[in-house]
Amino acid sequence: MLDPQLLRSFVAILETGSFTRAGERVHLTQSTISQQMRRLEQQLGCPLLDRSGRTVVATVAGEKLLGLARRILALLAQAGERVSEASQPLRIGVPEDFVAGVMAPVLAAFARQYPMVRLEVQSGLSHELWRSFEEGGLDLALVKQARGQGDPVARWREPLAWVDSRDWPACGRDPVPLVVFPSEGLYRRQLTEALDAKGLRWHIAYVSASLASLQGAVSAGIGVSLLPARLLLPDQVALTDWPQVRSVELALHLGMDKGEPLEGLSQALIRLCDEVMGPR
Repeated sequence: MLDPQLLRSFVAILETGSFTRAGERVHLTQSTISQQMRRLEQQLGCPLLDRSGRTVVATVAGEKLLGLARRILALLAQAGERVSEASQPLRIGVPEDFVAGVMAPVLAAFARQYPMVRLEVQSGLSHELWRSFEEGGLDLALVKQARGQGDPVARWREPLAWVDSRDWPACGRDPVPLVVFPSEGLYRRQLTEALDAKGLRWHIAYVSASLASLQGAVSAGIGVSLLPARLLLPDQVALTDWPQVRSVELALHLGMDKGEPLEGLSQALIRLCDEVMGPR
């Protein structure tokens, strides 16, 4: 079994023509380089270097080994790069309304461009994604947040709408039944604060962390909810005469630099959000 370090020093000697310059290249002393070459020649049972001239050159056996040594070192470097890429996944967090459907083509294109990068996609409530991002658990986070919060690389306005069932309206009931995210959800705070400010009576009728589940509950007439206006379904109506609420925003945050793959993915997501959300 040939030691790659011996081969690396051997190649450096022949490429520089000197034990001293080879030692500088591989960060070893001249005496260490000499010891390594003695070991390599002993292992192979033949002289590899001709030291008789002003510069060190290869013997006939050394010439044969030189090409092989370069190929071996190149393969080792390639193996290290591939293992390094595979062991450092790109972890992204996105809202539920982006993780399915609209994001699939973007992620597929990214996977074709960077086949050795492993994508780990986390979906959930924005406050959970943000906490994971702050703790270093995500490299990229696309989250819903209060407008003007933090320092994202890009942000888009997300208007909200009061949403009710078209066929089974709940808005006329007293108290008004509400379909909401869990207590830490961004929309839920907006919803209850707006109703309290208008003095409207309400009660929580349905709670879920799933956007699809909330939309289904509204369509079935379980209650009224506050959701992104762009996600209004055909069997739902927007209650335009209900209390005004502040828009939130969709914001893209990047963590520690992971080089070209992270930058490429962030630019692709910005283009996607420009299409979905409109002008920034």
